[in-house]
Amino acid sequence: MCVHAHPDDESSKGAAMMAKYVAEGVEVLVVSCTGGERGDVLNEALKDDVHIQRNLPQVRREEMARAKEILGIEHQWLGFVDSGLPEGDPLPPLPDGCFALEPLEVSTEALVRVVREFRPHVMTTYDELGGYPHPDHIQCHVVSMAAFDAAGDPERFPHAGEHWQPLKIYYNQTFTHARIVAFHEAMIAAGLESPYADWLDRWRDRPERTITTRVPCAEYFPTRDRALLAHATQVDPEGTWFKVPLAIQEQIWPTDDFEAALSYVPVEPGEDDLFAGLRDIDASALARRTDLEVAYDGRVEPAEDPAAVFTRRSTTASSTPSASSAARDSIDSDDTSERPTDSQEAS
Repeated sequence: MCVHAHPDDESSKGAAMMAKYVAEGVEVLVVSCTGGERGDVLNEALKDDVHIQRNLPQVRREEMARAKEILGIEHQWLGFVDSGLPEGDPLPPLPDGCFALEPLEVSTEALVRVVREFRPHVMTTYDELGGYPHPDHIQCHVVSMAAFDAAGDPERFPHAGEHWQPLKIYYNQTFTHARIVAFHEAMIAAGLESPYADWLDRWRDRPERTITTRVPCAEYFPTRDRALLAHATQVDPEGTWFKVPLAIQEQIWPTDDFEAALSYVPVEPGEDDLFAGLRDIDASALARRTDLEVAYDGRVEPAEDPAAVFTRRSTTASSTPSASSAARDSIDSDDTSERPTDSQEAS
């Protein structure tokens, strides 16, 4: 089960991994916490399309349906409303009723229901920073971790189905410094213009994540790209996503990468499989137990509340760096597009 904030996130973070596991006969479910209703149209060729302007929420659902078919996954909407990305100085408040402002018990219960119905052995989500500090990405992390904790407890949300404990949860870590440097250097060596020079200049002071698991899936990169392009309002086919030739990607970095957060089975160094430690045991029997002990805990406490950048108001704007600038700098350094896919639409 891969939990994402908005439609198109599933195609930019771990999509080749999902296509690989589907091809191997694994059931894969993507949960989209929101519908991306407050997203901007980021594809320049479609910005003036009147149909899209009038029906963006429906268009985004149709795009998700196409990506689902391309990847061969199952899909479920969690049903919450996109929070949008606050911009301005001071930042405006988040809109009433949005995902980031939902009571945690409400959104956790909704995801627990899905967990107990689908019964995954493994989950993926975003790290404690949300991958980048969009309020919905941060909330996706919080809700995913809360549901992972609650789903296996028969006393938590007893009306939401029979208890089921997913055995491992990972953070997507697609955009790492090492990966982008490798692509940058490979492009230069091939005599091609790298799209990442400015991007790397903005990387300063970002800590490196602990990559525990690299899933080989290069043969599914074309499938990933087709799924990305299915999200036509969000992905420019001429954009940075597609500047590095597939041949270079397949040779230089043929994996989707993950960071183990919590596991009820040991996590060995250098994993190449999200199901490592589960294939030779009765994982379903283990998931039904209520006496499990955590075997691996890789969680990191953020130095500052990641959501703070979105809650600062004019009382702090005069004495601290611009909240919107801080958010934008962090966003720009965590995606590979000139104006990141994830930044404004909510993905």
